Amino acid sequence: MKMNGFKNSNIYVAGKGIIKTSLYFEDEKIKEIGKNISKNNLLELEDHLFVVPGFIDKHIHGANGADFMNPTNQDITKVLTSICKEGTTSCLATTMTQSIENIEASLRNIASYIQTKPSGVEILGIHLEGPFISPKHAGAQPKEYIIPCDVDMFKRLNQTALNTIQQVTIAYEENGKALTKYLTERGIISSLGHTDCTYDLACEAVQYGACSVSHMFNAMRGFHHRDGGVIGAGLFNDNLSCELICDLIHVSKPVVQLLHKNKAKDKICLVTDSMEAKWMPDGTYQLGGQKVIVKGNEARLEDGTLAGSTLKMNDAIRNFMKATGIPFTEAIDCATINPAKCLHIEDKKGSIEVGKDADFVVIDKDFNVYMTICRGEVVYSRR
Repeated sequence: MKMNGFKNSNIYVAGKGIIKTSLYFEDEKIKEIGKNISKNNLLELEDHLFVVPGFIDKHIHGANGADFMNPTNQDITKVLTSICKEGTTSCLATTMTQSIENIEASLRNIASYIQTKPSGVEILGIHLEGPFISPKHAGAQPKEYIIPCDVDMFKRLNQTALNTIQQVTIAYEENGKALTKYLTERGIISSLGHTDCTYDLACEAVQYGACSVSHMFNAMRGFHHRDGGVIGAGLFNDNLSCELICDLIHVSKPVVQLLHKNKAKDKICLVTDSMEAKWMPDGTYQLGGQKVIVKGNEARLEDGTLAGSTLKMNDAIRNFMKATGIPFTEAIDCATINPAKCLHIEDKKGSIEVGKDADFVVIDKDFNVYMTICRGEVVYSRR
């Protein structure tokens, strides 16, 4: 479909909310927003549809029978061509704890893919989840490959990844001070996760630059009235953005409400943490070499441990809005401008403004996806 924008349509414009207006884009960028745009190839949408910023998923492992840990371009393509159907226009390709050799094979493949600058859903960089995590809170990460935080090992991994690692999930208590400082100095996100951090240690991590919590509430020391742990720090420290897997399985509705009530509205980032079973039927799948049984909307190891999710991003936003009662646009912010700010890319992603990337998703009030546009290219259209 050849198009260069929208005409007289409901568009969520930064600073103005959803307004009836027109929009023109060219060369992957938004060029004009206003009622009196006279350009060709502008699509006029039906009144029940809304143009909103493309969704950003900064924590996703796989989908459509493929995983970013598998070192093939076919796997990457299978993931990206499925998640556009849920409105995701950019993501961090997320790895997991495995042997260093397997991690490096994945990093090498993802970095090579990024270098080709392909069209479609954009990989913004890599989220390294493991191996620098706690064996006490491994979750679905294989314990035998977990190692303490190590600056030299990170340098090796990032060199393999051609310096494309943008976020690292770490257990700060596992020798994490030096690594946190090193990452912060280079503009890489330190995200506390799979961790047994006490509240005081989590706050110390923030002093050295940690600014995110990976899948808040999951795979971390529980909240206790004598030590709030990372959960307490995530709730009360304004410097920490909190990822949330809002499938209402990983985190219950009342706890979702607790997070919303206690965090600044621009510090909640919806993520899917999805694995290869997303967009696939129930059955048996793999995650990090481990058998995962998927039934209904739940993905679990054989021992019952939750193993990522099958959550779609548009469903996550819908769930969050319904659980909290927040406005439509505020829910959308949690999958657009909030992760963009966390990743320091709000100058080009996360909202509809002149000069930013032409990333859009067309949805209805129930978050059903009708069209996805990545940098000016229609990559999905509902028929």
